[in-house]
Amino acid sequence: MPDSLTRSFANLPAALLERRFELPDEDATLAFGGRFAQAILKVRLAKSDTSNERFPGLQVQLIGDLGAGKTTLVRATLRALGHAGRVRSPTYTLVEPYSLATDTGPLELYHFDLYRFADPAEWADAGFREYFDAGAICLVEWPQRAGGLLGVPDLEFTLEQEGEGRVLTARAFSETGKSCLESC
Repeated sequence: MPDSLTRSFANLPAALLERRFELPDEDATLAFGGRFAQAILKVRLAKSDTSNERFPGLQVQLIGDLGAGKTTLVRATLRALGHAGRVRSPTYTLVEPYSLATDTGPLELYHFDLYRFADPAEWADAGFREYFDAGAICLVEWPQRAGGLLGVPDLEFTLEQEGEGRVLTARAFSETGKSCLESC
């Protein structure tokens, strides 16, 4: 397995659900991003309809080598959530925030890229914890660079090249993540 995909699973519980998606080309990745966006909205609406609790947010860790399609997937998800502007890779800014107006109300989404981190302490020093505790969607590329400081994600998407296409292995570690994955 490539170094970028190596991570310690010792601290992760067993996945509640695991699914594999064949993404033979970029169009398939864009289509998956659209389905994922719709799943987020569906779960968010169901949560607000069935309880007085607010949507707890969603942490999605994106794992894969350079060029595996992580940013393409984020871009497709943002487009399907209604973002019409430019989607930048946060390689140098570390985080790109998006405020989206959806049918289920305002939605904050943060796209992180931790590739440049040399030490997990940099994540803590950057003050990013507040983003994860605000009921937002946090999409994190290169989460392994933060060590275990991110905690257990709701979803983990691992993208690997296979021939001309990609394979996305999705694992859900929370009920919210499981509900999203079931809708993809």
